[in-house]
Amino acid sequence: MKHSISCLAVAAVLGTASASSAATEINYWHAFTGRLGELVNEQVEAFNASQTGFVVNAFHKGNYSETLNAGIAAFRAGEQPHILMVFEVGTATMMAAKGAIRPVYEVMADAGVDFDQAKYIGAVKGYYTSPDGNMLSLPFNSSTPVLWVNRDLLRSSGIDPDTDLSTWEKVGAVLDQLKAAEVECPMTTAWQSWIHLENFSAYHDTPFATKDNGFGGTDTELVFNRPAQVAHIGAIGEWVQDGKFIYAGRRNEGGANFRAGDCALFTESSAGYAGISSAAEFDFGVGHLPYWESLVSEPQNTIIGGASLWVMAGHEEAEYSGVAAFLNFLSSVDIQSKWHQDTGYLPITSEAGENTRMMGFYEANPGTDIAVIQMTAKEPTANSKGLRLGSFDQIRGIIDEELEAVWSGDKSAQAALDSAVERGNALLRRFEAATR
Repeated sequence: MKHSISCLAVAAVLGTASASSAATEINYWHAFTGRLGELVNEQVEAFNASQTGFVVNAFHKGNYSETLNAGIAAFRAGEQPHILMVFEVGTATMMAAKGAIRPVYEVMADAGVDFDQAKYIGAVKGYYTSPDGNMLSLPFNSSTPVLWVNRDLLRSSGIDPDTDLSTWEKVGAVLDQLKAAEVECPMTTAWQSWIHLENFSAYHDTPFATKDNGFGGTDTELVFNRPAQVAHIGAIGEWVQDGKFIYAGRRNEGGANFRAGDCALFTESSAGYAGISSAAEFDFGVGHLPYWESLVSEPQNTIIGGASLWVMAGHEEAEYSGVAAFLNFLSSVDIQSKWHQDTGYLPITSEAGENTRMMGFYEANPGTDIAVIQMTAKEPTANSKGLRLGSFDQIRGIIDEELEAVWSGDKSAQAALDSAVERGNALLRRFEAATR
């Protein structure tokens, strides 16, 4: 896989005029640092240079949780931004925040922007739509988990770097070989709940929660303590105890280990491409997220992570015209194609994905289309269209805590998941009561 990406020419969609001093200002709060933060700033600068009526000011407000909390606190104080990046697990919270948001489809209509909701990828759009099919927020950085492979480390361990890693059974056999070759980090992961419970459940077409994973109502209950999930978490627990799976942390701490060349296999977001392609000094590859052949004959589809852009209420009408113009700019084919190719995030429109294919990017960078394939090859089921659960950020914290008890050998997979379900359901009942 190539380690550098040729930037697309943005000139076709950008003007060269500078923003006038009288331009209306739009504040945009996001959660990105590093390379992703640089790319967000590049988009903002490109929009500002393309017209003279508006100036978007981008501000980093911490990680996803911190950005959401900052937005909530700012709204209560009457100091909210115009646009707030909210990770996907905060969707139910934003939907329940009556009076705090303006739905994107209304903002676009009021501004007279031609907003064709049909052009957005269904598996992405569906996460952020109302029951009647209207988009409440704009999908922005949507990713899905994949398997990253250090091909050099496999090769030096006597393993064919092109070996089939499509199933967890085959991954387990390779982990045995890596351990025998004395590799210190055969495998690690990022975002353990998102990948190994949330996406695992969707990929194996088994429910994570009742009521269509929360899409059917706030009276949903968690059910991720069923045999399939228990079997998977139990297997990882055994690999951790055997030194074949190294737990590095709840977020993406394992990314540093993989980028440094220490780990052979790494389950992480497709958006890991931005950091891996720029930092890895080894031959790397990307494959489909594995599935258990003992559980299903073939996998279903994975679900998205990442975030969407919510428009906050309480601003002047003229300012919302600028918000609509900026969101429309972000959805344009050239901007979306470049974002997808630079980062590994999914293109949010079908046009951007097709444009990327026609440019030959996927052919030149094998594996970069896997995320799109995983998300679009099959029509989502009730178990695989996503999750919409209240207080989900806190529930993820509970899941992380219980999984850590499995990795340390203090609890069985069944006991840990039973406890996570019980504790999580208590939070769901409080959220349900608060939204009545």
